[in-house]
Amino acid sequence: MTKSPIGGNRSGRKLGQKVKKGKLKASSRRWLERHINDPYVQRAQLEGYRARAAFKLLEIDEKHKILAGARRIIDLGAAPGSWSQIAAKVTNSTDADPRVAAIDFLEMDPIPGVRFLQMDFLHPEAPDRLKEAIGGTPDLVISDMAAPTTGHRQTDHLRTMHLCEVAAHFAVDVLADGGHFLAKTFQGGTERELLNMLKQNFRQVIHVKPASSRAESVEMFLLAKGFKGRQGREPTEPAEDAATE
Repeated sequence: MTKSPIGGNRSGRKLGQKVKKGKLKASSRRWLERHINDPYVQRAQLEGYRARAAFKLLEIDEKHKILAGARRIIDLGAAPGSWSQIAAKVTNSTDADPRVAAIDFLEMDPIPGVRFLQMDFLHPEAPDRLKEAIGGTPDLVISDMAAPTTGHRQTDHLRTMHLCEVAAHFAVDVLADGGHFLAKTFQGGTERELLNMLKQNFRQVIHVKPASSRAESVEMFLLAKGFKGRQGREPTEPAEDAATE
């Protein structure tokens, strides 16, 4: 069970530490102070995860059981690799029998059992490369992708939503029957066309915001559970906005 680190931390590090002014800009100093005093950052270091994002996936799974029974997983926007670490563990993936494929345009240090592709997911060859790397049909597609920020909120929202949409269509193309899809999105509304597509293809579509996602962050996660398969699907009524948890 994943518990929120409330009322202190488990690393032994004192919270509330300040960063000396030095040559840092005020904004950089505030970010660094928030980072080193974040209990999830400290807990990730203690438990061997590469990033605090691990707890977002673990908390979502605690309620929605998307990792249970997963045999093969594709991780989009994987770097630095905390979600891939979890995926390799739950699938019992090894270098001899890899069951996790991951992709990011950033570098990522190797993880046992994870086949990593350093390339842009939007590259035309990326989908086929991932299918080849996974060596079978995935039960789960997870995406923590977000477009590089421009500082313009609406532009950033649209660019990240485009990644979410491309990831969703990829998931529908590769998932096994009954599989699940999880992707980062931003508050501000998911495109109605995307919700319609997901509700046509999955049994349940919801928005979730785990406790480890910072309260001030506009990020949320779009979860589509129970892939209906690529045969015999019937059109659905136009989607209402996905429920939020």
